[in-house]
Amino acid sequence: MRKLVILRGNSGSGKTTVAKELQSILGSNTMLISQDMVRREILKVSDGKDTLALPLLKQLLQYGFEHNEVVILEGIMVSDWYRPLFEQAVSLYGKDIYAYYFDLPFEETVKRHKTRAKAGSFGEEAMREWWVEKDYSDVLCETKITEELSKETIVQMILNHISR
Repeated sequence: MRKLVILRGNSGSGKTTVAKELQSILGSNTMLISQDMVRREILKVSDGKDTLALPLLKQLLQYGFEHNEVVILEGIMVSDWYRPLFEQAVSLYGKDIYAYYFDLPFEETVKRHKTRAKAGSFGEEAMREWWVEKDYSDVLCETKITEELSKETIVQMILNHISR
């Protein structure tokens, strides 16, 4: 049975760290789709409504559904802008979607960002510009991830959810 894990939330909240750990544990036949990788590195396009990254993300999601047991989709993915992607996810995966929204305070995301390798690429000012408070999706049924949860706890929780 094919499963989709979606990790969303503001910059610096821990999505990529959790996604990479999940892929490492789940091993082969696990596809990781990173919104930042697609948008910033592959396409070099801006984010926003009708971003040029959206069609490629949709194609990658389709590919993952057709060829992988587990797909992990992670990124900020503002709910309004990425609604078509989430609707496609529901169409493809139905009830086999495990969606998580990283709902951390801005100050905590800045603190976490300072520990990352890409901390020099952008700072607090850019993070504030991108910040969207409580950006829950009305398409996805998301589990809220809060600052009290460690990476290990989050990863184990997701593994428990998808193994049911």
